[in-house]
Amino acid sequence: MKRSIINTDAAPQAIGTYSQAIKIGDTVYISGQIPLIPEKMELNTESMESQIIQVFDNLTAVATAAGGSLGDIAKLNIFLTDMSHFPLVNEIMATYFTEPYPARAAIGVAELPKGADVEMDAIMVIGS
Repeated sequence: MKRSIINTDAAPQAIGTYSQAIKIGDTVYISGQIPLIPEKMELNTESMESQIIQVFDNLTAVATAAGGSLGDIAKLNIFLTDMSHFPLVNEIMATYFTEPYPARAAIGVAELPKGADVEMDAIMVIGS
Protein backbone atom coordinates (compact mmCIF):
# COMPACT_ATOMS: atom_id res chain seq x y z
CA MET A 1 0.00 0.00 0.00
CA LYS A 2 1.09 3.54 -0.71
CA ARG A 3 2.38 5.64 2.19
CA SER A 4 1.53 9.35 2.13
CA ILE A 5 3.32 11.91 4.26
CA ILE A 6 1.00 14.37 6.03
CA ASN A 7 2.40 17.82 6.72
CA THR A 8 0.75 21.08 7.73
CA ASP A 9 1.97 24.48 8.88
CA ALA A 10 -1.03 24.57 11.26
CA ALA A 11 0.80 22.14 13.57
CA PRO A 12 4.37 22.18 14.86
CA GLN A 13 6.97 21.01 12.38
CA ALA A 14 8.82 17.83 13.27
CA ILE A 15 11.68 18.42 15.72
CA GLY A 16 13.44 15.20 14.80
CA THR A 17 13.58 12.43 12.24
CA TYR A 18 9.85 11.82 11.86
CA SER A 19 6.77 13.02 9.95
CA GLN A 20 3.76 14.75 11.47
CA ALA A 21 1.70 11.80 10.24
CA ILE A 22 1.77 8.91 7.80
CA LYS A 23 -1.33 7.77 5.92
CA ILE A 24 -1.55 4.18 4.69
CA GLY A 25 -4.86 3.36 3.10
CA ASP A 26 -7.58 4.67 5.42
CA THR A 27 -5.33 4.63 8.48
CA VAL A 28 -3.38 7.67 9.66
CA TYR A 29 -0.64 7.39 12.27
CA ILE A 30 -0.25 10.79 13.96
CA SER A 31 3.09 11.44 15.62
CA GLY A 32 3.29 12.62 19.19
CA GLN A 33 2.25 16.23 19.68
CA ILE A 34 3.57 18.33 22.53
CA PRO A 35 2.29 21.83 23.39
CA LEU A 36 4.42 23.63 20.82
CA ILE A 37 2.87 26.76 19.35
CA PRO A 38 3.20 26.15 15.58
CA GLU A 39 3.90 29.76 14.56
CA LYS A 40 6.71 30.18 17.10
CA MET A 41 7.85 26.58 17.61
CA GLU A 42 8.00 27.46 21.31
CA LEU A 43 6.48 25.50 24.17
CA ASN A 44 3.17 26.79 25.52
CA THR A 45 3.90 27.12 29.24
CA GLU A 46 0.98 29.31 30.37
CA SER A 47 -0.77 26.61 32.43
CA MET A 48 -1.36 22.88 32.32
CA GLU A 49 -4.81 23.56 30.91
CA SER A 50 -3.38 25.65 28.06
CA GLN A 51 -0.77 22.98 27.35
CA ILE A 52 -3.41 20.25 27.05
CA ILE A 53 -5.55 22.48 24.81
CA GLN A 54 -2.50 23.23 22.63
CA VAL A 55 -1.84 19.51 22.20
CA PHE A 56 -5.47 18.83 21.20
CA ASP A 57 -5.32 21.79 18.79
CA ASN A 58 -2.12 20.40 17.26
CA LEU A 59 -3.70 16.95 16.89
CA THR A 60 -6.75 18.57 15.29
CA ALA A 61 -4.56 20.38 12.74
CA VAL A 62 -2.77 17.18 11.71
CA ALA A 63 -6.03 15.19 11.59
CA THR A 64 -7.58 17.88 9.36
CA ALA A 65 -4.54 17.92 7.06
CA ALA A 66 -4.95 14.16 6.67
CA GLY A 67 -8.60 14.57 5.65
CA GLY A 68 -10.16 13.61 8.96
CA SER A 69 -11.09 14.95 12.36
CA LEU A 70 -10.64 14.05 16.00
CA GLY A 71 -13.87 12.07 15.67
CA ASP A 72 -12.01 9.66 13.38
CA ILE A 73 -9.39 8.81 16.01
CA ALA A 74 -9.59 5.14 16.96
CA LYS A 75 -6.73 5.11 19.50
CA LEU A 76 -5.26 7.95 21.55
CA ASN A 77 -2.16 7.70 23.72
CA ILE A 78 -1.57 10.34 26.39
CA PHE A 79 1.78 10.76 28.10
CA LEU A 80 1.98 12.84 31.29
CA THR A 81 4.96 13.73 33.46
CA ASP A 82 2.55 14.14 36.39
CA MET A 83 -0.45 11.82 36.58
CA SER A 84 -2.24 14.23 38.91
CA HIS A 85 -3.18 16.08 35.68
CA PHE A 86 -5.19 13.06 34.46
CA PRO A 87 -8.58 14.48 35.62
CA LEU A 88 -7.83 17.75 33.78
CA VAL A 89 -7.03 15.81 30.59
CA ASN A 90 -10.39 14.03 30.92
CA GLU A 91 -12.23 17.31 31.45
CA ILE A 92 -10.63 18.99 28.42
CA MET A 93 -10.86 15.88 26.25
CA ALA A 94 -14.64 15.91 26.76
CA THR A 95 -14.76 19.29 24.98
CA TYR A 96 -12.95 17.89 21.90
CA PHE A 97 -14.55 14.43 21.59
CA THR A 98 -18.06 13.01 21.68
CA GLU A 99 -19.18 9.45 22.29
CA PRO A 100 -18.19 6.93 21.24
CA TYR A 101 -14.79 7.94 22.58
CA PRO A 102 -11.61 6.47 21.11
CA ALA A 103 -9.71 3.69 22.82
CA ARG A 104 -7.09 5.34 25.01
CA ALA A 105 -4.08 4.88 27.23
CA ALA A 106 -2.70 7.35 29.76
CA ILE A 107 0.91 6.75 30.66
CA GLY A 108 3.03 8.41 33.32
CA VAL A 109 6.53 9.20 32.07
CA ALA A 110 9.63 10.73 33.63
CA GLU A 111 10.36 13.20 30.83
CA LEU A 112 9.10 14.42 27.45
CA PRO A 113 10.78 16.29 24.57
CA LYS A 114 11.62 19.95 25.18
CA GLY A 115 10.54 19.62 28.83
CA ALA A 116 6.85 19.31 27.93
CA ASP A 117 4.41 18.05 30.57
CA VAL A 118 2.04 16.35 28.12
CA GLU A 119 2.26 14.58 24.76
CA MET A 120 -0.34 12.71 22.71
CA ASP A 121 -0.22 10.56 19.60
CA ALA A 122 -3.06 8.89 17.75
CA ILE A 123 -4.21 6.38 15.19
CA MET A 124 -7.03 7.62 12.99
CA VAL A 125 -9.19 5.73 10.49
CA ILE A 126 -10.90 7.79 7.79
CA GLY A 127 -12.89 7.26 4.63
CA SER A 128 -15.09 4.36 5.66
